[in-house]
Amino acid sequence: MKSLESLDWVFIGIYFAILFGVAIWVILKKNNSTEDYFLAGRNIGWFVVGASIFASNIGSEHVVGLAGAGAGDKIPMLIYEIQAWVVLLLGWVFLPFYARSGVFTMPEFLEKRFNAKSRWFLSVVSLIAYVLTKVSVTIYAGGIVVASLLGINFWVGALATVILTGIYTVLGGMRAVIYTETLQTIVLVLGAAALTWIGLEAVGGWGEIQATLGPDYLDMWRPNSDPDFPWLPLFITSTIAGIWYWCTDQYIVQRALTAKNLKEGRRGTIFGALLKLFPVLLFLVPGIIALTLKMKGELEWDTPDEAFPVLMSNLLPSGLRGLVAAGLLAALMSSLASVFNSCSTLFTVDIYQKLRPDTPQKKLVRIGRVATVFVVILGIFWIPIMQNISGVLYEYLQSVQSYIAPPITAVFLLAIFFKRINSQGAYTTLVVGFIVGMLRVILELQSDNLAEGTVIHTLATVNFLTFSAWFFLFCIVLAVSVSLAYPAQTEAELAGLTYNTLSTEDKASNKTSFNWKDVTISLVIVAIVLWVMYFFS
Repeated sequence: MKSLESLDWVFIGIYFAILFGVAIWVILKKNNSTEDYFLAGRNIGWFVVGASIFASNIGSEHVVGLAGAGAGDKIPMLIYEIQAWVVLLLGWVFLPFYARSGVFTMPEFLEKRFNAKSRWFLSVVSLIAYVLTKVSVTIYAGGIVVASLLGINFWVGALATVILTGIYTVLGGMRAVIYTETLQTIVLVLGAAALTWIGLEAVGGWGEIQATLGPDYLDMWRPNSDPDFPWLPLFITSTIAGIWYWCTDQYIVQRALTAKNLKEGRRGTIFGALLKLFPVLLFLVPGIIALTLKMKGELEWDTPDEAFPVLMSNLLPSGLRGLVAAGLLAALMSSLASVFNSCSTLFTVDIYQKLRPDTPQKKLVRIGRVATVFVVILGIFWIPIMQNISGVLYEYLQSVQSYIAPPITAVFLLAIFFKRINSQGAYTTLVVGFIVGMLRVILELQSDNLAEGTVIHTLATVNFLTFSAWFFLFCIVLAVSVSLAYPAQTEAELAGLTYNTLSTEDKASNKTSFNWKDVTISLVIVAIVLWVMYFFS
């Protein structure tokens, strides 16, 4: 890799100057209430909401990993990056219920729909999962990216990024997070788009890529007999994980809840879905370009995950290289800021405020800041452990959502679409689902020590996509069965929280929150997703 030159550092310096200028401007606006600090006063427009949703999703490990998938014969993983239609579900299906109920968090919605036990359980599980996976993986992968890009020590890169991000997240709250994410989205998209364009020119166009790699390499749909990516389990599991991540996870949904009204929130999710179409072009294609250049003897790298940074350092001119480097730093910082703020919100609103309901608003904001600092410290302490974890487990942490998602997705879908589901069914599904998911983790890690041919060995070694699809069906059956064994909730308890209990006023209000333009753009996005699925077949 070529080292950064003076002009590159100028661009990186300009990026950081603007970033912290925006952060300071936001911090000077007082956060006196929990609504100000955690949801930016619920007064954000659609453009910022959509940009924030996209920036929260794209981390530096995501960028590098997706390019690595393109360079490492894992094209089927593309399906996780064309889930723009699932993002639309957040705005069209789920957000009206979240907005109407006035909640701050997803566990809080479960309490309104079911009971406090469901809220407590989801809050604790979410916090543990965030610290052990999202925070640690983002910091660890980000430290590697920063160190390789800037040519500095891993610990210096990781700590500097965490501390700088932590400062403006702690002081500015959600408003600082979403406004800086808007800037970071613009930098990331422009930088990666430049790399894709120049890369296609260097390789000789898409036709040359197909001729070099062969038509089968770019096929994302593999037969159901494929040991790694059988197409039907891949489609089902990616949808289950997508609904969990985009429609029920605090990390993403909190951005939509900052909107000034339902119309702006829905349009924000539509804009976010539109942006979600870009990763294929911006990150996957550069990985494919890097592989093509390597096969032609014009580029060299050791592992697929090096494809993006090596392509960037070798193809881009000075200055533009700095812009793309700033884009990668932006991706890292936006993901970190998002998870810091979401952890803080979950702890303050779902745990501390529940234990001390009479706490003044200003004190809750202070507690939120302390919680953010605590999460930052936990993430830093977890880095040495991440460095000593085997590669097998690190890869598992990236796919762990396939085991976390099924029970949560099942409960939220049934909560909205099936009014007969009650608190007993929901709580049982969340608890049993979490136990089964963690059991699969343990068995998978111990699979080499299990006797082949046994039920336990089969459970441990069955393809994770196949396991997740059947696991989801199990969760649906469990939730319905347990619920039917207990009395149904009353219509008054469910009013406005399920599709079957919407009032005439609710339906009328929902109809006024969109127009033909919103519907048309949404349909165009779905059509583009279908076209991409066909193109890579």
